Amino acid sequence: MITFYVNGKKIETNSQKKLLPFLRDDLRLTSVKDGCSEGACGACTVLVDGKKTKSCLIKLSSLDGKSVITVDGLSEREKEVYTHCFAEAGAVQCGYCTPGMIIAAKSLLDTNLEPSREEIKAALKGNICRCTGYVKIEEAIRNAAKFFREDLPIPQKEIDGSLSHRFKRVDAAEKILGTGEFVDDIILPDMIYAKALRTRYPRAVIRSIDISKAQAHPDCVKILTAADVPNNICGHVKQDWDVMIPVGKTTRYIGDALALVAANHQESLDEIIQLIEVEYTELIPITDPKEAMKPDAPRIHEEGNILSQEHLKRGDSEKAIAESDYVVTQTYSTPFGEHAFMEPECAIAAPEGDDGLLVFTASQSVYDEQHEISRMLKIPAEKVHCVSKLVGGGFGGKEDMSVQHHAALMAWFTKKPVKVKFSRQESINYHVKRHAMELEFTTACDKNGNLTALKAVIIADTGAYASLGGPVLQRACTHAGGPYHYQNVDITGIAVYTNNVVAGAFRGFGVTQSCFAIENNLNLLAEKVGISPWEMRMRNAIRPGEVLPNGQIADANTALVESILAVKEEFESHPYAGIACGFKNSGLGVGVEDAGRCILSVENGKIHIRTSAACMGQGVGTMCTQIVYQVTKINPELMVHERADTSRTPDAGTSTASRQTLLTGEAVKRAALLLQNELETGKTLQDLEGQEFFGEFVPVTDPMGSSKQNPVSHVAYSYGTVVVILDEQGKVQKVTTAYDAGTPVNLQAIEGQIEGGTVMGLGLALTEDFPMKDGWPQVRYGTLGLLRSTEVPEIEVKLVKAENLEPLYTFGAKGIGELCLIPVAPACAHAYYRLDGKFRTSLPLKGTFYKK
Repeated sequence: MITFYVNGKKIETNSQKKLLPFLRDDLRLTSVKDGCSEGACGACTVLVDGKKTKSCLIKLSSLDGKSVITVDGLSEREKEVYTHCFAEAGAVQCGYCTPGMIIAAKSLLDTNLEPSREEIKAALKGNICRCTGYVKIEEAIRNAAKFFREDLPIPQKEIDGSLSHRFKRVDAAEKILGTGEFVDDIILPDMIYAKALRTRYPRAVIRSIDISKAQAHPDCVKILTAADVPNNICGHVKQDWDVMIPVGKTTRYIGDALALVAANHQESLDEIIQLIEVEYTELIPITDPKEAMKPDAPRIHEEGNILSQEHLKRGDSEKAIAESDYVVTQTYSTPFGEHAFMEPECAIAAPEGDDGLLVFTASQSVYDEQHEISRMLKIPAEKVHCVSKLVGGGFGGKEDMSVQHHAALMAWFTKKPVKVKFSRQESINYHVKRHAMELEFTTACDKNGNLTALKAVIIADTGAYASLGGPVLQRACTHAGGPYHYQNVDITGIAVYTNNVVAGAFRGFGVTQSCFAIENNLNLLAEKVGISPWEMRMRNAIRPGEVLPNGQIADANTALVESILAVKEEFESHPYAGIACGFKNSGLGVGVEDAGRCILSVENGKIHIRTSAACMGQGVGTMCTQIVYQVTKINPELMVHERADTSRTPDAGTSTASRQTLLTGEAVKRAALLLQNELETGKTLQDLEGQEFFGEFVPVTDPMGSSKQNPVSHVAYSYGTVVVILDEQGKVQKVTTAYDAGTPVNLQAIEGQIEGGTVMGLGLALTEDFPMKDGWPQVRYGTLGLLRSTEVPEIEVKLVKAENLEPLYTFGAKGIGELCLIPVAPACAHAYYRLDGKFRTSLPLKGTFYKK
């Protein structure tokens, strides 16, 4: 018998489990999160006899006589201080890492109430945060130390939710204290567990599947194969992704499912799966897009290996290039990328009513899930009730079906609640990635450095299935010219199927890759002209009323010039400083129907904010609350932001394309104005009990290839400039950012997004990689190269806006979540070019302080 204490309570057990599953499953202390189960992420951090410990690594047998503390065991004073300081600083985004961060902070502050910056960073080294970039977490810990040291009282709750204000996010407390529910925290009565058998080979013909031995396992509940699926196909935009590969067909990547197993106990799943006998004929995988494009290449899909092609042409680029004074041609290569969100994928599905399903998910759109699951099951969409729990990060990686459709399928057949969850390695191996791209860019300018033309070819490896490959390719093309004023462009994009892991949406959505190419070319042109890279960008920067390379006229809210001016002194005062500009659309654009929607309903004297806009950490609920306050001045304490639920919240589209602040924010504003009109008549919330106010915003844009002289490709753009500063050893000392996101809604949130995006951009540039061999990822969570607190430099955030801001929509607010990543990698490349004269054309950058 092992005897130990958890949060002061005596525990006696003979269990041979590790501490993490015991805390979560046996004691139901779900504040302790399972992020990787390999000791790499720190989400499961607890204190053992005062020492911070990864609970996923330690066995119960080693705990005899010891004391374990989780965030649930903090004193009331500690809970108050950490909740206030982390919320005040904006140190919480998705929240999945936060309880572990609190424990890491406690381990430091229990013995040191005057920690230095370096000591705080060191205390957090074992804990990864993929959202915040650590800056605000460090600030929160410094403030908490002061509260404990000086015994300061907790200030009264802030009720001013005005825009551009430091207003605490509405979901901070439940994330800080671990009381908020993520899907994996839920256990339903009589719940069973399911898992898919995946192919042994990226490309192989399935000759037979024998499930008889597996079915005989005493814990087996049900096994399904492709023959059982009503409609064995799914897909986010294009329906080309098999739910399961049927006998006689060929697998396309290592994530392809062959059978779906359900068991009474999660621990039995692997044992049952191993009893399934599959006969394969292994084939050589096609992992090179150029090989896949050859006419005689084996077809990965029946219609061929080209998913989509785009051609954006304006003016006569060949003539302009021929007549230009300076021309640069370079080929660039960017790799696949892993989102590495803190929460691995998990879904629970259960019967609801006589013939419906309830699905708990953590995705970027409950309506996308509803539509894909209903198509798969061939049932009306309204029969699939999707409810979002807290989402532990997304960055685009939770747009596609991963586990949701399998949970729904098994629940449909067994009529039982079913949980399906990925391990961290399964998540790495199976979910979508950033597109690897090969980019050939020819850029030209006149003798004064004025850009004249671009000719580009972009080849994107979309992997085995379409996912968002088509739209990602479009964004890479529409942004390839950069945020500059010239009109001769000829851009060809091709997205190619391979037997690699599927590529889809990832923060930056193709613009990250094309920005790396165009910005590097600008540095070479500046060198030829004999002007500084700063001056090169200043001369060509798009200004209000000028025309972008895609033909769109820049509106009055364009502030690229202001962002370039904001970093001038920083760039010019350091010899090893690199600079890059970027821009990114808000909204789907290119003629695609795009709507933000919101219902404000008055229920029990409170305003319920109902929209399906998913929050993966960016702060949708806080944004909506502040916009309602901006219009009505009603105390935010009287507002309730509801999570996405297909039975309660109207479809506000996917949280993608930096769209929710602009589109859903405008819908919230319109609904709030209707409410305010009633309040101005003298009515109170009590008088309005039971009433609903609906807001909708559907901007109109023009499709790719529009014949208009100046098509509106996107409803809005955000702009920015980044400077990366190296020391003589090539270590990043500081990153200075200047971004135009229009009117900031929440200052902590926008700063936190920029800091987090900056760190993710540094990772892309310097340390992160996703090597694959013959279609197999060669990486684990701990070897992805994710930056830790001790590796993050000083980050300065400057916010700029147009001098004559015209707030057409959402009080002038624009998206920032993607843009803040995009220019960082080319700025790093430029800094190294200035340091050692080596022009680097691939990511991550080689021959640096970080990678040899």
